[in-house]
Amino acid sequence: MRNPTFSLILIGLMLLLDWYVFSVLKVVSAGATHRTRAVLFVAYWVLAGLALVVLLFLPAINASGLPKGLRNFLFVSVVGLFFGQLIAAIFFLIDDIRRLLQWGAGRLFFSNTEGQQIQGGGIARSVFLSWLGLAAGGTLFGTLIWGMGNKYSYRVKRVRIQSPNLPAAFRGLRVVQLSDIHSGSFTDPAAVARGVEKVLALQPDLILFTGDLVNNTSDEMNPYWAIFSRLKAPMGVYSVLGNHDYGDYVSWPSPEAKRANLQALKDGQARMGWRLLMNEHVLLERGGAQIALIGIENWGAKARFPKYGRMDKAYPGTEAVPFKILMSHDPSHWDAEVRPKFGDIDLTLSGHTHGMQFGVELPGFRWSPVQYVYRQWAGLYEAGRQRLYVNRGFGFLGYPGRVGIMPEITLLELV
Repeated sequence: MRNPTFSLILIGLMLLLDWYVFSVLKVVSAGATHRTRAVLFVAYWVLAGLALVVLLFLPAINASGLPKGLRNFLFVSVVGLFFGQLIAAIFFLIDDIRRLLQWGAGRLFFSNTEGQQIQGGGIARSVFLSWLGLAAGGTLFGTLIWGMGNKYSYRVKRVRIQSPNLPAAFRGLRVVQLSDIHSGSFTDPAAVARGVEKVLALQPDLILFTGDLVNNTSDEMNPYWAIFSRLKAPMGVYSVLGNHDYGDYVSWPSPEAKRANLQALKDGQARMGWRLLMNEHVLLERGGAQIALIGIENWGAKARFPKYGRMDKAYPGTEAVPFKILMSHDPSHWDAEVRPKFGDIDLTLSGHTHGMQFGVELPGFRWSPVQYVYRQWAGLYEAGRQRLYVNRGFGFLGYPGRVGIMPEITLLELV
């Protein structure tokens, strides 16, 4: 909204959608009483008007002292209404194309009298397509509003990881993976604390966090350092950085300020008792046996994400270790570098995608728009003896909610 031209285009598009949807609303409500139609029309334009007002003053609303939860609701309402109308308009456009083709066919292939009747009387809208469009748009709008209530609905995913390379002493090891906390998006510390309690109730031997502790700046964690410091495990808590942790999406007054922000994030993790792995590895011991835990900085195969990760620094020294776990924030790293060059890494743990916080997960069927960008976007993937697990994220970013893809706590059992 900072660009006046873009703002005018967006407002113009919303007004056009408002008019288009209203024209169909008049058709489908034709059989209702005059009073019912009046109430319906007034309610529609009040809602559309409020959305335009929020859009116009969105920068001021974001900078205001309004509670973040209310600001999020206003934002989602405007975005939901826009995309709901856009989806509805697709159905209406299909119907209008049908009407146009029928009108053209009538002019070309019917007699003059019949053609004049079609031209004079017009071709009525399809009531079915009109209702279908309104239902589809209304469902999307309602779903996005409903999804805001799911952002703290943590789900525990239990996954068994089988590998012949796992030393006998490590069989049954319980590993909790967390990813994408995005503390800057939280509005309810008590709800976050309940998520931490869920982790502790699993009694993990090891806790691994695969990046994106914040959205942009280290101070976003100030209300949550104490909450997450409660995460403890007998074999430790280890972490890596995600693309958002570096402060790359902020205009800093100086390079020194950016470095200080990152250092504050590192220091905060150390105070919590987390061991941050920066292109390095540690050897975990149990019953006289060892496995390797490798942690690298963010490495994304997509052009707009940084490649700070250095496997050439993190991997050496693990060659003789029978079982290796790699923590790498971005799952695109697996196909791009891990599998082609490091075929003896048994298990890679990633996050980053959030499952786009929107999708469908049913037995035997999964779908999310993010799958058109990321081949591996949620859950367990296998290639030969190598495994990749992509966590759906503990927090949320952008859209303050979850639809179909719930926030995740992963319990991995090594067998």
